Amino acid sequence: MSSLRPWRHIERRKSRQIMVGNVPVGGDAPITVQTMTNTLTSDAKATIEQIRRCEEAGADIIRVSCPDVESTAALREIVRKATVPIVADIHFHYRRALEAADAGAACLRINPGNIGSSERVAEVVRAAKANGCAIRIGVNAGSLEKDLLEKYGEPCPEALVESALDHIRILEDHGFRDYKVAVKASDVFLAVAAYTELASQVDCPLHLGITEAGGLIGGTVKSSVGLGMLLWSGIGDTIRVSLSAEPEEEVRVGYELLKSLGIRSRGVRVISCPSCARQGFDVIRTVEKLEERLQHIRTPMSLSVLGCVVNGPGEARETDIGVTGGGNGKHMVYLSGVTDHHVADENMVDHIVKLVEAKAAEIEAAEAATAEPAAAE
Repeated sequence: MSSLRPWRHIERRKSRQIMVGNVPVGGDAPITVQTMTNTLTSDAKATIEQIRRCEEAGADIIRVSCPDVESTAALREIVRKATVPIVADIHFHYRRALEAADAGAACLRINPGNIGSSERVAEVVRAAKANGCAIRIGVNAGSLEKDLLEKYGEPCPEALVESALDHIRILEDHGFRDYKVAVKASDVFLAVAAYTELASQVDCPLHLGITEAGGLIGGTVKSSVGLGMLLWSGIGDTIRVSLSAEPEEEVRVGYELLKSLGIRSRGVRVISCPSCARQGFDVIRTVEKLEERLQHIRTPMSLSVLGCVVNGPGEARETDIGVTGGGNGKHMVYLSGVTDHHVADENMVDHIVKLVEAKAAEIEAAEAATAEPAAAE
């Protein structure tokens, strides 16, 4: 059946599916959102607290760095306390990979080429198989192999793809196929070109990221450009937005990116105007407060917050709940696109929060009622 809005359709690249713990990645599974902790992994308490905040923000998969034996020792407790799969980030020390697999990591992030000899790679693969671990091959423009830099002169798409294919070959030679691959770069053009080329050559799931993207604003923009181009063209099975910001912010940005493309829905999608002299209330401050107070809502729904009647009614007709600025501190509230009642300035934020919570509960109840007969059949 043809789409009513074909200009919104994204034809996703066909990839085989792997499991990262209990989360499917690739195939027809939802594109997952990842982040990485920045606490010392050896400090299990601090790491678990940070993981909890990321889980509440919606993280599907969380990575922790395991540079030393103290970190892999703490990993067992971290994995036990987490409600999402934990990826162990390993560099150079193959024993850390063995320890992390035994500690319950759902995935090992390694470069097979820097783990050491073929026998060491074989040991890691055996540990991964024995513990049901996936492997993420992580190629990065900032740490390409010396021979590839000499061959190509600089990090380029061909070098990143060749590195990825070399690492893939190592795992395949050891009979291991539960892997996903990233070819990250801080240069948007380089990353997009590398991922696009790799996507045409392999069928494994791809982990997307623009590495070292920058701070919250700059990194969000840069990641949105790069990841947006790839996702729009159907490339990508799991994403991490790399920001010099708290990891839960990476999760929020990741979801906003997927929501903007209609790929995934979680929580409240806010449509708001930039504000101008026509505004009937302080749009900027109102949106700031609403975004902060509605973070706990997980049910997908839409909210429009517009300062005046120029575009307000039109946007409100397309959203679950809407508010449009009016005169004398009285603003129009729309429910399911229909004008419903007025609200005064002084209690507008509290009122909208209550409406959103009530709507979320209504949607959840309707979904539960629909699910019950299906489960009984």
